Amino acid sequence: MKIAVCVSHVPDTATRIKIAADQKSIDPAGVSFVLNPYDEYAVEEALKTKEKFGGEVVVLSVGGDRVKETIRKSLAMGVDEGVHLKTDEALDSFAIAQALADEIKSLGSELVFMGKQSVDYDSGMVGQLTAELLSFNSISVCVTFNLDGNTITAEREIEGGKEIVETSLPCIITAQKGLNEPRYASLKGIMAAKKKVIQEKPVASTPALVENLQLKMPTAKNPGRILGTDSSAVPELVKLLHEEAKVI
Repeated sequence: MKIAVCVSHVPDTATRIKIAADQKSIDPAGVSFVLNPYDEYAVEEALKTKEKFGGEVVVLSVGGDRVKETIRKSLAMGVDEGVHLKTDEALDSFAIAQALADEIKSLGSELVFMGKQSVDYDSGMVGQLTAELLSFNSISVCVTFNLDGNTITAEREIEGGKEIVETSLPCIITAQKGLNEPRYASLKGIMAAKKKVIQEKPVASTPALVENLQLKMPTAKNPGRILGTDSSAVPELVKLLHEEAKVI
């Protein structure tokens, strides 16, 4: 069984972001990039599935040369092969899904893992779009996963609770926090990853369905005010909440 796992290369959520001069992208200078946190759960589940049933795991990532860092981290965790779907264009979710779908079809993979969303744009659409393009079944936001022959049983998070669903291969699973505990790359894994070849394949141009018009930083919060230090401040507080904040 050849298992595909799709990962993205995203800014670290702790890094300081600056908007580039074009007002449509971020300035990468000084920005730390990492393997998308939700994709770590996807990599771990792919490796656990391989360890249980055999086969091999192939990691796919779309983007410029930077994404090789993320592919290398996945290889160090234990993934067998890496495929860099290379493009320097800023792709929308549909174009990324199309590139992934084309490669998954080429690999012949029937089981695909990816994170429920990337932490940069947070669209949460790529998994479902890729499944639709491939005519695969799909279970999103998974917190448990079980494969028995051709049957998949998973528990997924929904508004206000969880549900248990069942489907069959071929299928795309999108991982939520809690699905597993991602392993750390061992020194042996890191050294082995350096010897593994990353295939580089150009991405066919796909017309964007969504155009990014502008990025802007959120409005700075107004400074707080101290109205008093005892109960005498309560009437003024109630007045401001009613007339200024309009929350009561």
